[in-house]
Amino acid sequence: MATIDGSSIKKLIVACDAGMGSSVMLASQLKKQLAKSGVTVEHSPVATIPGDADVVVTQAGLADRARGVVPDVPVVPFQLFLGDPAVAKVVKAILDGDTIEV
Repeated sequence: MATIDGSSIKKLIVACDAGMGSSVMLASQLKKQLAKSGVTVEHSPVATIPGDADVVVTQAGLADRARGVVPDVPVVPFQLFLGDPAVAKVVKAILDGDTIEV
């Protein structure tokens, strides 16, 4: 398991396979939720996740691929594009400055 220090997150990546649809909506939602935190939220294909990411959230089926691209970055898999508890936990950790296990 990886540990995420919410207070140190500056760049969150929403990684997807095709680059359209639901993952773009999730990135937009996270940008709004984290707007006042100073965290940059970007959308990226899983194959080209930027190396300067602090945390990656991605569909559970893509998590292993994401870990292969950025092995030193915590990857948070989720099941639901909107309202997933794993993503909500990351957002809360960032906003509260908490440390969480993922």
